[in-house]
Amino acid sequence: MSQEEVAGKLGVSRQTISKWETDETLPDIRQSKRLAVLYGLSLDELIEFDIDVKEIQEVIDRTSEEVSEKIDWTKAWSKKYPVLNQYQKEVDTGFYAEKLSELLMDLKRKYSYDELNAFLVLKDILAAVWKSRQGAGKTK
Repeated sequence: MSQEEVAGKLGVSRQTISKWETDETLPDIRQSKRLAVLYGLSLDELIEFDIDVKEIQEVIDRTSEEVSEKIDWTKAWSKKYPVLNQYQKEVDTGFYAEKLSELLMDLKRKYSYDELNAFLVLKDILAAVWKSRQGAGKTK
């Protein structure tokens, strides 16, 4: 929606909406609640809203399985993380693949997950470990 459309629905000026968007001012609690209702969000979601994250989520939601399968994710991420281009020459990937396979099998057996869900759960566990180590200053 444009600033004018939002302003009209909330009964404020377009300039007010502009000031909210640029963090020059903040809406009061009543206006915040109306904004949350307008956008179909909880008040908590509205307060924590991040346009970049929202845009990324929308791209993910629009990406079909067929398109996703065509993307070389290692190549795409290696622009940001060059180690993804070189680790295969340095790391005994078979050793780690065997250990990870054991963990995947354990998830499948204990929780009756299919292959994809076991991978997704393991990915989330790895992400949680990463976050906890980052917070503890152990990323190096």
